[in-house]
Amino acid sequence: MSRIDSVMQQLQAQQRQALIPFITAGDPKPGLTVELMHALVAGGADILELGVPFSDPMADGPVIQRASERALAHKVSLRTVLELVAQFRQTNTTTPVVLMGYANPVEAMGYEVFAQAAVAAGVDGVLTVDMPPEEAEESVAVYKRHGLDPIFLLAPTTPEERVKEVARMASGYVYYVSLKGVTGSANLDVANVAEKLAFLKQYLQIPIGVGFGIRDPQSAQQVARVADAVVIGSRLVQEVEQGEAGLAQRLTEFLSAVRAAMDSARV
Repeated sequence: MSRIDSVMQQLQAQQRQALIPFITAGDPKPGLTVELMHALVAGGADILELGVPFSDPMADGPVIQRASERALAHKVSLRTVLELVAQFRQTNTTTPVVLMGYANPVEAMGYEVFAQAAVAAGVDGVLTVDMPPEEAEESVAVYKRHGLDPIFLLAPTTPEERVKEVARMASGYVYYVSLKGVTGSANLDVANVAEKLAFLKQYLQIPIGVGFGIRDPQSAQQVARVADAVVIGSRLVQEVEQGEAGLAQRLTEFLSAVRAAMDSARV
């Protein structure tokens, strides 16, 4: 059983939802990333999403775009990200790590080479933003052969046929984008999210995480009432932008408040 499946099953047995925070690897500098990963775990993270910096993002809003720019200024590459995961694994062998990024760096390395290196580093899943299921047969086959979970995005506009394709190919969990727009957008409509999740669960047998528009404990609590997992990213990256002083502690404290709010949603 994969680390992701194990965590999701444990949470399901406890009637709790997964908390999945996102930060960009190498932001604000590579030497802090592993410390920040541990700080997120201390704050209650069940799974970590680690962004792979990329120069031409499609789904990322200004906050995460700036994070990628800061990381790229430090020459953070896909191989650097894998090295950071390996460092994290020296003291944490249980928390799943998902790499979230774009196809170009992986294709440049080669799917087979990347998959081998990712597993060796301790990566558990890969979410490729610009890889729709129609183009993912090759990469999914390689990932599954090496035990990596291919994680897909679904959006409010995703047609039924594509949902069926994602259901056939995805493992670990599916990331549902709660609204039209980029990361960091506002106007989260939880009632609409609940309606869409009910539709998706007709086809999906794996957990569904919800992200985009979740900015505070209150919105996380609302989403936790309808989703299997809550993904929060831009708000954490904004915390990174506030400066390095006390950053790890600030992330831990903020995420602890989110975790407490999510747990209170089931009371």
